[in-house]
Amino acid sequence: MSQLVSVSKDIAASPETVWALVSDLPRMGEWSPENQGGTWVKGATHAAVGARFEGKNKNGKKKWKTVVEVNVCDAPKKLSFGLMLLGKDWCDWIYEIEPTATGCRVTHSWADHRKTWHDRLGKVVSGVSDRATHNRANMEITLTQLAAAAEK
Repeated sequence: MSQLVSVSKDIAASPETVWALVSDLPRMGEWSPENQGGTWVKGATHAAVGARFEGKNKNGKKKWKTVVEVNVCDAPKKLSFGLMLLGKDWCDWIYEIEPTATGCRVTHSWADHRKTWHDRLGKVVSGVSDRATHNRANMEITLTQLAAAAEK
């Protein structure tokens, strides 16, 4: 059950400005409709390969925590972090930033690595039956709100 969902948006801000926002994971709740922020854990204080972050998430009445590990940190071009559960990387959240004439283009992707039974467990925890469709909609909102923050 491997799939990739991607959305892109042109943002009238420098790649460095956008990088500063997307790599500050405790602030992610400011633009994500599902993530409610969180904290760096295990001694981490910022995005770096191997850094771990505990996120708080909410969908309707469902609330849950997740731990992600940064697996790519190439400022100001690419940030990727994997949702770690049961010792496995269930999915990767990826931000790719490329300069444009008016700022940058941000591509936000979700790479699903889950097995079928992981999907069933995810439905119980989050209340989401179609994770790909749900994430695409939320990623569009995230990029719109990220653009508003970056363009201030």
